[in-house]
Amino acid sequence: MSTVRESVEVGVPLRTAYDQWTQFTEFPKFMEGVDQVIQVDDRHNHWATSIAGVHREFDTEIVDQLPDERIAWRTTSGDVRQQGLVTFEPVDERHTRVNLAMVFEPSGMAEKAADMTGTLDRRVKGDLRRFKDFIERRGEAEGAWRGRISPG
Repeated sequence: MSTVRESVEVGVPLRTAYDQWTQFTEFPKFMEGVDQVIQVDDRHNHWATSIAGVHREFDTEIVDQLPDERIAWRTTSGDVRQQGLVTFEPVDERHTRVNLAMVFEPSGMAEKAADMTGTLDRRVKGDLRRFKDFIERRGEAEGAWRGRISPG
């Protein structure tokens, strides 16, 4: 198992950053290698990715979601094994720190090589940088889901 931890400060209020992050179907606009995210229901998403020439599809489940604070998920099907947590911290009234931590198990030679060379760390860092650019350019979230999903 490997772990990636990255953070970025975005120039929008906490609620705006959090609300945009809940718009999972918009992830392909700023996440490299994410082709599509289909939101099945409040808790489940289906992902299609193309990374290093390898196409994968998998499902995720949100296991904990507290508005303006955190979203935690895990994979439930497919050949991708990961779990993660994104948290949101107010820096001041107009700035938010977004922290992302992921634990994953690389499968296949390409993913193992990408993990060993730090490519996956750089990809996550790039995704957060693109999220920053995306939300700062917009200045407001495209939508929001403010529901609570409790662990268990």
